[in-house]
Amino acid sequence: MDLLKKWSNNYIEAGCDEVGRGCLCGPVVAAAVILDDSFEQNLVNDSKKLNFKTRMDLDSYIKDNVKNFAIAELPPSFIDQHNILNASIHAMHNALDKLTLRPEFILVDGNKFHPYNFIPHQCVIKGDSKFLSIAAASILAKNYRDKLMIQLHEEHPEYGWNTNFGYATKKHQDALIKHGITKYHRRSFRLKYD
Repeated sequence: MDLLKKWSNNYIEAGCDEVGRGCLCGPVVAAAVILDDSFEQNLVNDSKKLNFKTRMDLDSYIKDNVKNFAIAELPPSFIDQHNILNASIHAMHNALDKLTLRPEFILVDGNKFHPYNFIPHQCVIKGDSKFLSIAAASILAKNYRDKLMIQLHEEHPEYGWNTNFGYATKKHQDALIKHGITKYHRRSFRLKYD
């Protein structure tokens, strides 16, 4: 099924999504994307449905063919202080702040969002598999975060972040038991597995 391009033809729309909510470590990352009317890419879909190579191949295509995009991240310390839901929404707000074109309507993946600068918004459950702008945002955010976790893996290879990207895989849990936590871990999350 083709993803929808717009919620309404009357507004400049920004699609927003975040990644990394369920991870034990690393930042939460959000992206905002304003599509160009001529944007066509049948491969763009929910980032969770695409393999690593396809997502990475789409990265530059999306960046080169949308009207505007922005990516923002918030560190584990912010997540620990404000909880992951609020951090995710705040990261989306930060991505919207970084856009150079002001949206008139915001499409948000999920069911929770805080009002942003008096701009109307619509939450869409599984929006990244329904709207092209949200799917594009999910790809940009996931690619950004995956690349970052691969870099952090060089610092702490024992956790396997180059393959689990911070999620609670058995390897990651076993490494926590053996090596303890790093400065990149979210202390408000369940990190004890012994």
